[in-house]
Amino acid sequence: MTTNTVVIGDVEITRIQEYAGPSPGLPEKLFPDSDPAYWRDNADWLSPDFFDAETGRLRSVLHSWLIRSQDRLILVDTGAGNDKERPYAPVYGHHSTGYLDNLAAAGVAPEDVDIVVNTHLHVDHVGWNTRLEGRTWVPTFPRAQYLMTAEDFEFWNPLLHPRAPGDGNQNVYEDSIAPVHEAGLVRLWSGSHRIDGDLVLEATPGHTPGSSILRIESRGKGALFVGDILHSPVQVAAPEVNSCFCEDPAAARAQRRRLLAEAGEHNLLVFPGHFGGQSACHVASEGDAFVITDWADLARI
Repeated sequence: MTTNTVVIGDVEITRIQEYAGPSPGLPEKLFPDSDPAYWRDNADWLSPDFFDAETGRLRSVLHSWLIRSQDRLILVDTGAGNDKERPYAPVYGHHSTGYLDNLAAAGVAPEDVDIVVNTHLHVDHVGWNTRLEGRTWVPTFPRAQYLMTAEDFEFWNPLLHPRAPGDGNQNVYEDSIAPVHEAGLVRLWSGSHRIDGDLVLEATPGHTPGSSILRIESRGKGALFVGDILHSPVQVAAPEVNSCFCEDPAAARAQRRRLLAEAGEHNLLVFPGHFGGQSACHVASEGDAFVITDWADLARI
Protein backbone atom coordinates (compact mmCIF):
# COMPACT_ATOMS: atom_id res chain seq x y z
CA MET A 1 0.00 0.00 0.00
CA THR A 2 1.52 3.34 -1.04
CA THR A 3 1.59 6.31 1.34
CA ASN A 4 3.26 9.71 1.51
CA THR A 5 6.05 8.31 3.73
CA VAL A 6 9.22 6.30 3.15
CA VAL A 7 11.85 5.12 5.63
CA ILE A 8 15.64 5.23 5.21
CA GLY A 9 17.23 3.34 8.08
CA ASP A 10 16.06 5.14 11.22
CA VAL A 11 14.90 8.21 9.30
CA GLU A 12 11.28 8.75 8.23
CA ILE A 13 10.47 11.03 5.30
CA THR A 14 7.00 12.39 4.49
CA ARG A 15 6.06 14.43 1.44
CA ILE A 16 4.07 17.58 2.26
CA GLN A 17 2.32 18.75 -0.88
CA GLU A 18 1.76 22.40 -1.72
CA TYR A 19 0.73 22.36 -5.38
CA ALA A 20 0.53 19.95 -8.29
CA GLY A 21 -0.93 20.90 -11.66
CA PRO A 22 -0.33 22.49 -15.03
CA SER A 23 2.63 24.79 -15.49
CA PRO A 24 2.55 27.83 -17.76
CA GLY A 25 6.10 26.95 -18.78
CA LEU A 26 7.11 25.26 -22.01
CA PRO A 27 10.00 22.76 -22.06
CA GLU A 28 12.05 24.88 -24.44
CA LYS A 29 11.81 27.85 -22.05
CA LEU A 30 12.61 26.09 -18.77
CA PHE A 31 15.15 23.70 -20.34
CA PRO A 32 16.70 25.59 -23.25
CA ASP A 33 19.51 23.00 -23.51
CA SER A 34 17.08 20.15 -24.15
CA ASP A 35 16.26 18.59 -27.51
CA PRO A 36 12.60 19.40 -28.35
CA ALA A 37 12.26 15.96 -29.92
CA TYR A 38 13.13 14.29 -26.61
CA TRP A 39 9.86 15.43 -25.03
CA ARG A 40 7.77 14.10 -27.89
CA ASP A 41 9.71 10.85 -28.21
CA ASN A 42 9.42 10.10 -24.49
CA ALA A 43 5.90 11.36 -23.90
CA ASP A 44 4.72 7.82 -23.17
CA TRP A 45 6.41 7.89 -19.74
CA LEU A 46 6.86 11.63 -19.13
CA SER A 47 3.13 12.24 -19.47
CA PRO A 48 1.14 12.93 -17.36
CA ASP A 49 3.40 13.16 -14.29
CA PHE A 50 6.04 15.52 -15.73
CA PHE A 51 4.83 16.68 -19.12
CA ASP A 52 1.41 17.10 -20.74
CA ALA A 53 1.73 15.53 -24.18
CA GLU A 54 -1.54 17.06 -25.38
CA THR A 55 -0.66 20.67 -24.61
CA GLY A 56 3.14 20.37 -24.83
CA ARG A 57 3.46 22.03 -21.43
CA LEU A 58 5.26 20.98 -18.29
CA ARG A 59 3.59 19.85 -15.09
CA SER A 60 4.46 21.83 -11.97
CA VAL A 61 4.87 20.30 -8.51
CA LEU A 62 5.77 22.07 -5.26
CA HIS A 63 6.29 20.20 -2.02
CA SER A 64 8.39 19.95 1.14
CA TRP A 65 10.04 16.91 2.66
CA LEU A 66 9.29 16.41 6.36
CA ILE A 67 12.03 14.38 8.02
CA ARG A 68 11.77 12.72 11.42
CA SER A 69 15.27 12.01 12.67
CA GLN A 70 16.54 11.48 16.21
CA ASP A 71 13.47 13.03 17.84
CA ARG A 72 13.63 16.15 15.69
CA LEU A 73 11.40 17.40 12.89
CA ILE A 74 13.22 18.81 9.87
CA LEU A 75 11.46 20.47 6.94
CA VAL A 76 13.37 20.56 3.65
CA ASP A 77 12.37 23.49 1.42
CA THR A 78 9.13 25.43 1.88
CA GLY A 79 7.60 25.98 -1.55
CA ALA A 80 6.09 29.23 -2.76
CA GLY A 81 3.99 30.21 0.26
CA ASN A 82 0.67 32.02 0.41
CA ASP A 83 -0.11 35.68 -0.26
CA LYS A 84 3.28 36.53 -1.77
CA GLU A 85 3.66 39.40 -4.25
CA ARG A 86 5.63 38.05 -7.22
CA PRO A 87 5.39 40.59 -10.05
CA TYR A 88 7.91 38.79 -12.28
CA ALA A 89 7.00 35.24 -11.27
CA PRO A 90 3.19 35.37 -11.17
CA VAL A 91 2.88 31.58 -11.14
CA TYR A 92 4.13 31.77 -7.53
CA GLY A 93 2.17 34.86 -6.50
CA HIS A 94 -0.99 35.18 -4.41
CA HIS A 95 -1.29 31.46 -3.65
CA SER A 96 -3.91 30.26 -1.21
CA THR A 97 -3.05 26.60 -0.73
CA GLY A 98 -3.75 24.10 2.03
CA TYR A 99 -0.06 23.53 2.74
CA LEU A 100 -0.36 23.98 6.51
CA ASP A 101 -3.41 21.68 6.52
CA ASN A 102 -1.33 19.05 4.74
CA LEU A 103 1.38 19.50 7.36
CA ALA A 104 -1.24 19.08 10.09
CA ALA A 105 -2.48 15.90 8.40
CA ALA A 106 1.05 14.55 8.92
CA GLY A 107 0.65 15.26 12.64
CA VAL A 108 2.78 18.41 12.71
CA ALA A 109 1.96 21.97 13.78
CA PRO A 110 4.27 24.84 12.75
CA GLU A 111 5.47 25.12 16.35
CA ASP A 112 6.65 21.50 16.25
CA VAL A 113 9.26 22.02 13.50
CA ASP A 114 12.81 22.08 14.86
CA ILE A 115 14.80 22.81 11.69
CA VAL A 116 14.00 24.30 8.28
CA VAL A 117 16.48 23.56 5.51
CA ASN A 118 16.46 25.82 2.45
CA THR A 119 18.52 23.97 -0.16
CA HIS A 120 18.78 27.30 -1.97
CA LEU A 121 16.97 30.63 -1.82
CA HIS A 122 14.86 30.63 -4.97
CA VAL A 123 11.26 31.86 -4.87
CA ASP A 124 9.76 28.35 -4.88
CA HIS A 125 11.90 26.97 -2.04
CA VAL A 126 11.49 29.58 0.70
CA GLY A 127 7.89 30.83 0.51
CA TRP A 128 6.54 29.14 3.62
CA ASN A 129 9.49 30.39 5.65
CA THR A 130 7.04 33.14 6.54
CA ARG A 131 3.31 33.78 6.67
CA LEU A 132 1.32 37.00 6.60
CA GLU A 133 0.03 38.14 9.98
CA GLY A 134 -1.99 41.27 9.40
CA ARG A 135 0.41 43.27 7.24
CA THR A 136 3.58 41.75 8.65
CA TRP A 137 5.59 38.75 7.48
CA VAL A 138 6.38 36.54 10.45
CA PRO A 139 8.21 33.19 10.71
CA THR A 140 5.84 30.32 9.98
CA PHE A 141 7.91 27.99 12.15
CA PRO A 142 8.63 30.14 15.21
CA ARG A 143 10.77 27.59 17.11
CA ALA A 144 12.80 26.39 14.15
CA GLN A 145 16.39 27.04 13.24
CA TYR A 146 16.48 28.02 9.57
CA LEU A 147 19.58 26.66 7.83
CA MET A 148 20.80 28.63 4.80
CA THR A 149 24.16 28.81 3.10
CA ALA A 150 26.05 32.03 3.70
CA GLU A 151 26.74 32.25 -0.05
CA ASP A 152 23.06 32.29 -1.05
CA PHE A 153 22.15 34.58 1.84
CA GLU A 154 24.59 37.17 0.52
CA PHE A 155 23.92 36.61 -3.18
CA TRP A 156 20.15 37.16 -2.93
CA ASN A 157 20.37 40.22 -0.67
CA PRO A 158 19.27 43.02 -3.03
CA LEU A 159 21.23 45.61 -1.06
CA LEU A 160 24.46 43.72 -1.74
CA HIS A 161 23.63 42.39 -5.20
CA PRO A 162 20.86 44.37 -6.91
CA ARG A 163 18.81 42.19 -9.22
CA ALA A 164 18.19 43.02 -12.85
CA PRO A 165 14.73 44.37 -13.76
CA GLY A 166 12.26 41.54 -14.22
CA ASP A 167 14.07 39.11 -11.91
CA GLY A 168 11.75 36.35 -10.70
CA ASN A 169 13.13 36.54 -7.16
CA GLN A 170 11.81 40.08 -6.71
CA ASN A 171 10.59 40.59 -3.10
CA VAL A 172 11.73 37.11 -1.99
CA TYR A 173 14.54 38.28 0.28
CA GLU A 174 12.35 40.96 1.81
CA ASP A 175 9.32 38.76 2.62
CA SER A 176 10.77 35.26 3.08
CA ILE A 177 14.40 35.64 4.20
CA ALA A 178 14.86 38.91 6.09
CA PRO A 179 11.95 38.34 8.54
CA VAL A 180 13.36 35.05 9.84
CA HIS A 181 16.85 36.53 10.02
CA GLU A 182 15.56 39.54 11.96
CA ALA A 183 13.80 37.12 14.33
CA GLY A 184 17.18 35.53 15.08
CA LEU A 185 16.21 32.15 13.61
CA VAL A 186 18.73 31.89 10.74
CA ARG A 187 21.95 29.90 11.01
CA LEU A 188 24.32 30.45 8.10
CA TRP A 189 26.74 27.72 7.08
CA SER A 190 29.33 27.04 4.37
CA GLY A 191 30.95 23.90 3.04
CA SER A 192 29.10 21.34 5.13
CA HIS A 193 26.91 21.25 8.20
CA ARG A 194 26.00 18.17 10.22
CA ILE A 195 22.44 18.19 11.58
CA ASP A 196 22.72 14.89 13.45
CA GLY A 197 24.40 11.50 13.17
CA ASP A 198 22.35 10.57 10.09
CA LEU A 199 21.91 13.92 8.29
CA VAL A 200 24.50 16.25 6.80
CA LEU A 201 24.22 19.25 4.48
CA GLU A 202 26.78 19.72 1.72
CA ALA A 203 27.37 22.75 -0.50
CA THR A 204 26.88 22.03 -4.22
CA PRO A 205 27.26 25.45 -5.92
CA GLY A 206 26.13 25.76 -9.48
CA HIS A 207 22.37 26.10 -9.65
CA THR A 208 22.89 29.02 -7.28
CA PRO A 209 26.12 30.12 -5.55
CA GLY A 210 24.89 28.53 -2.32
CA SER A 211 22.92 25.59 -3.67
CA SER A 212 23.15 22.58 -1.35
CA ILE A 213 22.04 19.00 -0.84
CA LEU A 214 20.98 17.05 2.22
CA ARG A 215 22.53 13.61 2.64
CA ILE A 216 21.05 10.78 4.73
CA GLU A 217 23.16 7.82 5.84
CA SER A 218 21.38 5.55 8.31
CA ARG A 219 21.83 1.83 9.02
CA GLY A 220 23.57 1.19 5.73
CA LYS A 221 20.92 2.96 3.63
CA GLY A 222 21.17 6.38 2.04
CA ALA A 223 19.40 9.19 0.25
CA LEU A 224 20.15 12.52 -1.39
CA PHE A 225 17.81 15.53 -1.31
CA VAL A 226 19.09 17.42 -4.32
CA GLY A 227 16.81 20.47 -4.55
CA ASP A 228 16.89 21.91 -8.06
CA ILE A 229 19.99 20.07 -9.25
CA LEU A 230 17.20 18.00 -10.83
CA HIS A 231 14.04 19.75 -12.04
CA SER A 232 12.89 17.02 -14.40
CA PRO A 233 13.61 13.34 -15.19
CA VAL A 234 14.87 14.60 -18.54
CA GLN A 235 18.00 15.72 -16.67
CA VAL A 236 18.63 12.14 -15.55
CA ALA A 237 18.72 10.89 -19.13
CA ALA A 238 20.53 14.02 -20.29
CA PRO A 239 22.55 15.41 -17.34
CA GLU A 240 24.04 18.16 -19.51
CA VAL A 241 20.60 19.81 -19.66
CA ASN A 242 20.32 22.76 -17.27
CA SER A 243 17.28 24.74 -16.33
CA CYS A 244 17.20 28.39 -17.36
CA PHE A 245 17.68 29.31 -13.69
CA CYS A 246 21.18 27.86 -13.22
CA GLU A 247 23.55 30.69 -12.26
CA ASP A 248 26.74 28.78 -13.16
CA PRO A 249 25.82 26.40 -15.99
CA ALA A 250 29.11 24.48 -16.09
CA ALA A 251 29.17 23.92 -12.34
CA ALA A 252 25.50 22.90 -12.33
CA ARG A 253 26.17 20.24 -14.98
CA ALA A 254 29.20 18.92 -13.08
CA GLN A 255 27.30 18.69 -9.79
CA ARG A 256 24.37 16.90 -11.45
CA ARG A 257 26.56 14.32 -13.11
CA ARG A 258 28.63 13.74 -9.96
CA LEU A 259 25.59 13.24 -7.73
CA LEU A 260 23.78 10.99 -10.18
CA ALA A 261 26.91 8.85 -10.47
CA GLU A 262 27.19 8.60 -6.70
CA ALA A 263 23.49 7.79 -6.33
CA GLY A 264 23.77 5.03 -8.90
CA GLU A 265 26.95 3.53 -7.47
CA HIS A 266 25.71 3.47 -3.88
CA ASN A 267 21.99 2.80 -4.46
CA LEU A 268 20.93 6.13 -2.92
CA LEU A 269 17.30 7.20 -3.15
CA VAL A 270 17.17 10.60 -4.88
CA PHE A 271 14.63 13.21 -3.72
CA PRO A 272 14.41 16.07 -6.27
CA GLY A 273 12.63 19.31 -5.52
CA HIS A 274 9.88 19.17 -8.14
CA PHE A 275 9.30 15.65 -9.45
CA GLY A 276 5.66 14.68 -9.76
CA GLY A 277 4.43 11.11 -9.84
CA GLN A 278 6.09 9.17 -7.03
CA SER A 279 8.65 11.96 -6.58
CA ALA A 280 11.77 10.01 -5.50
CA CYS A 281 13.78 7.48 -7.48
CA HIS A 282 16.82 5.27 -7.81
CA VAL A 283 19.12 5.73 -10.80
CA ALA A 284 21.82 3.76 -12.60
CA SER A 285 24.57 4.63 -15.08
CA GLU A 286 23.89 3.92 -18.75
CA GLY A 287 26.83 4.92 -20.89
CA ASP A 288 27.38 8.66 -20.55
CA ALA A 289 23.92 9.19 -19.05
CA PHE A 290 21.66 7.67 -16.41
CA VAL A 291 18.33 5.89 -16.20
CA ILE A 292 15.64 5.74 -13.53
CA THR A 293 15.51 2.15 -12.31
CA ASP A 294 12.59 2.39 -9.89
CA TRP A 295 10.45 4.82 -7.95
CA ALA A 296 9.88 5.19 -4.22
CA ASP A 297 6.76 3.63 -2.76
CA LEU A 298 5.04 7.00 -2.52
CA ALA A 299 1.53 7.81 -3.67
CA ARG A 300 1.44 9.51 -7.07
CA ILE A 301 0.72 13.23 -7.21
